[in-house]
Amino acid sequence: MSEISFADLGLAEPLLRAVADTGYTTPTPIQQKAIPLVLQGGDLLAAAQTGTGKTAGFTLPLLQRLSGRACKRAGHPRALVLTPTRELAAQVEESVRLYGKYLPLRSMVMFGGVGFNPQVAQLRKPVDVLVATPGRLLDHVAQKTLNLSDIEILVLDEADRMLDMGFIHDIRKVLALLPNERQNLLFSATFSDDIKALADRLLDNPGLVEVARRNTASEQVAQRVHLVDRDKKTELLTQLIKAGNWFQVLVFTRTKHGANRLAEKLEKSGISAAAIHGNKSQGARTRALADFKSSALQVLVATDIAARGLDIDQLPHVVNFELPNVPEDYVHRIGRTGRAGHTGEAVSLVCVDEFKFLKDIEKLIRQPIEQFTIAGFEADLSVKPEPIPMGGGRREPRAQQGRGGNGHGHRQGQGQGQGHAQPRQAKANPGHRRADGSKPRKPAPRQG
Repeated sequence: MSEISFADLGLAEPLLRAVADTGYTTPTPIQQKAIPLVLQGGDLLAAAQTGTGKTAGFTLPLLQRLSGRACKRAGHPRALVLTPTRELAAQVEESVRLYGKYLPLRSMVMFGGVGFNPQVAQLRKPVDVLVATPGRLLDHVAQKTLNLSDIEILVLDEADRMLDMGFIHDIRKVLALLPNERQNLLFSATFSDDIKALADRLLDNPGLVEVARRNTASEQVAQRVHLVDRDKKTELLTQLIKAGNWFQVLVFTRTKHGANRLAEKLEKSGISAAAIHGNKSQGARTRALADFKSSALQVLVATDIAARGLDIDQLPHVVNFELPNVPEDYVHRIGRTGRAGHTGEAVSLVCVDEFKFLKDIEKLIRQPIEQFTIAGFEADLSVKPEPIPMGGGRREPRAQQGRGGNGHGHRQGQGQGQGHAQPRQAKANPGHRRADGSKPRKPAPRQG
């Protein structure tokens, strides 16, 4: 049986040419199922983890449906893609430009944390596809620099993440501004009850696409755990990176302060590293991500804001410097590697305080993760676990509060292991900000 090609899906020649330029030849399962449904013009509910090719799954048919004519009215986009984070917004809009380069369509990206006026200047020209985070989008609507009455296609990307981050009220406000007659595409990593409720309200007799069992780790990712004393994690990570000559290593910490501190320690050890999290300026985050993608930066240390939406081709290494207290976040973290048919490696550095988190993760993914110890770094299993603070900025409203583990059932290890809980972080944002980092703007004064 011959492989399905992009041409078999009904895509137009300018889009096929753009896809060919990227080097992709065979559509992924989500693309095979979603593209024909979107081209037919109906609503779509799709469950797909990041890394499955879902962005092209909606970008390609969206561009084709818009390609018959270009937008004529400034500030009146024809398609709207809502995303939970700035990074994901930037990457989706980059895909729109990449796949639409042979079409006479314009796109722009809009999010908080950067200047407002440059976005206003872009909106003074016709825009076909607008990719935005909800907060900044509503700021522009309030300032009357943006009108959503011409939207023909709405995409909610990573809708589950948007709900987790507290965007439901902003989403409802956006929906109220859209015309009733439109095509709706909802993409989510999971089909939770909240997502089903949103889909029931938003979608009209949708096509259903599901390409991955919920909360499963990719078979392309080799997972392993290093049992290690808390105080020796940085030293062990440094040794693993240097001994393995690792490049493009994405390291996850639980807190913003912890990310900054680890990046500084790696730099002092001769490993180029930078931290990326919600307190970093958008410019700093963009530069760090660009340097990391180009391999100018060896290690990117991130909080969970980067666990979803980071699109880095062939990322070989993900390290959990600290396990997340929400087991689903582990799946999203390690989903940064082992993408698009490539293999990857996920290494977790686990101390005695994190054993409960580890057991919860293994229960979720329905498999044990192989454990190792390295001489000189063994975890002292006799040490009483200490509570782990849940710092690191605003957590998702539904995130459960974690506790230290009880150390049952784990093998091996002598060595010293005092361990100390990291200090709880003070709130870094004195002013009110939305979940996407944008500050609500005062509405423009009414005329007349």
